[in-house]
Amino acid sequence: MVNRKPLHPESSPEAAFGARVRSSREARGWSQEDLAARTEYSSKHISAVETARKPPTLPFSRALDIALGTAGEADSFEREWRALRHGTLLEGFPEYVGHEGRAVEIRLYEIGIIPGLLQTPEYARVLADSAVKRGAITPEQATERVRFLAKRQQALERHRPPMILVVMDESCIRRPVGGPAVMGAQLERLEEFAARPNTVLQVAPFEVGERRPFDLPVNLLTLPDRSVMAYAESQAHGRLDRESATVLPMLTAYHQLQAEAMSQAASVAMITEVRKGTP
Repeated sequence: MVNRKPLHPESSPEAAFGARVRSSREARGWSQEDLAARTEYSSKHISAVETARKPPTLPFSRALDIALGTAGEADSFEREWRALRHGTLLEGFPEYVGHEGRAVEIRLYEIGIIPGLLQTPEYARVLADSAVKRGAITPEQATERVRFLAKRQQALERHRPPMILVVMDESCIRRPVGGPAVMGAQLERLEEFAARPNTVLQVAPFEVGERRPFDLPVNLLTLPDRSVMAYAESQAHGRLDRESATVLPMLTAYHQLQAEAMSQAASVAMITEVRKGTP
């Protein structure tokens, strides 16, 4: 105990992770050697993670969960690692993405920005770099965020792709992001997306006004067993919901939104008009 180094979990996410490893280990009366034997990592590695001298990895996090009995729990080390790895991803979102990759139907509603699954790499990069300039994330987290989005998009390019229904507030296509070249290419991507056989793209015009049922972005997934789950987020919180008592009313509201939105043909015509107005 003489060489026990003080920890400062408030200093960084890595430090908080390391402090939790130490507290979980000590709560069981284990030494670093004891935990090393149970994870097949060296005690030197354990020490380096606990003191934030070495960042945790996914295999290490999973080994911790097995050794400490937290695998599959809401507060598992793997989930904490994923939150750390992906920077500012909100609670519930990494889990949502796992379900998204096997969904048979995906319904999206977005305000202000193009939905992630429809973003070009250049558009996504501009948004990530903007977050860096605001000090919200690090440059490394920005790069990981763009890479993570690309993996999400790739996961949907499977043999039997899901049906994807998207309703965008008109602000999504009117708000300039990244300059004319980036925005023009992004709008062209939307036109290509709408032409696919497994997609429906609609714009909810400003005229919908108070009839718009959602004031925040909404994601709804229909899974292979036909169960439905929802993910919704605010500026600071994300929530994955599987309870039919709350999810089914959201599905009903989404259908009402689709009824208020423009048809796909009219939506694409508006997008083309905006794109042609982009030098």
